[in-house]
Amino acid sequence: MAQTAQRSAPAPSGPGRAGDIGSDSGRSSFFFNGHVPRRRLLVVALGALFGFALTVVWSAKFVDQVIGDTVADGLLGHPAKETPIAGVLAGVVFALATGIAGTFTACNVAVFSALAPLAGGRSLTRRGRMAAALRPLGLLALGAVGVSAAYGIVVAVAGTGMPQFDVGQGGGGGLSGRLVQAMVVYGVIGVVMVWLGLAAVGVVRDPLAGVARRFPGAPMLFMGALIGLFLVGRPFPLFRKLFHDAAESGNVVYGASAFAVQSVGNIVVMGVLFLLVTGFFGDRLHRWLTARPSRASALMAAAFVAAGVFMVLYWDLRILARRELIWYPMAPWAA
Repeated sequence: MAQTAQRSAPAPSGPGRAGDIGSDSGRSSFFFNGHVPRRRLLVVALGALFGFALTVVWSAKFVDQVIGDTVADGLLGHPAKETPIAGVLAGVVFALATGIAGTFTACNVAVFSALAPLAGGRSLTRRGRMAAALRPLGLLALGAVGVSAAYGIVVAVAGTGMPQFDVGQGGGGGLSGRLVQAMVVYGVIGVVMVWLGLAAVGVVRDPLAGVARRFPGAPMLFMGALIGLFLVGRPFPLFRKLFHDAAESGNVVYGASAFAVQSVGNIVVMGVLFLLVTGFFGDRLHRWLTARPSRASALMAAAFVAAGVFMVLYWDLRILARRELIWYPMAPWAA
């Protein structure tokens, strides 16, 4: 894990090294391990460039319809969009299937950066490494489920008057209420992730350094909460169907359980992949990261900055460009 780098050689001192900004008093934390990459600005720039490039080539139609709809239809055994949700149990099953189908939608790109800091745990056995990875994954899931379930309750209570229920195209340059909500939510999440990336290389202070010293699991809960917040802004068509059903039902238990299950579906594929990588390559990753502790900082920073830049540019600037309010570069297949 990223924290393993904390037990390696002491952090170097001097200009541009750990302690000039970094975490509190130069001490290491979950996001900042006390070792600054030699070219930290290059790491940040490459992460930002990758995030920008992804917004240029990303095709929402392909991932939402070709991948998302196909996976959901296959899991449910019928066309997910056309078939009505018949009851609470059917709604929960629909939530799980569409959550899995939505793994590779645009908002879930950030899941990659949330799991990146966990790479490289060490144990004598493959089973031991995988078992050790279950706890942080559990905390990640707990944070996601807690936020998404709370939002499900809000949706069931507030009903159809919420902005996310608005599918119209009038006003605001053709921006519906749900798109405005998506722009705000994902823009804020993106800024937070960029900050975490900068904290990983000591450019800014680690915002969770203090609380993590008292509650070591807090960073994973926090990242899980960010994943849970995806549902607050998500305009993914299959999620909108679940959202409408929960809002129209007025059933808080159904709203909470369906939204929680969809969040679990969003991260289950990535969780399984992470466990496999940890089991088969964890010891090798551990040796590679601890050979030069600044590698862990660079990996975490690049992942968070890339995801954060992607979120801000894709969900704010690209949406405005799609409404022809501004110009933004897009690949022909992504327009």
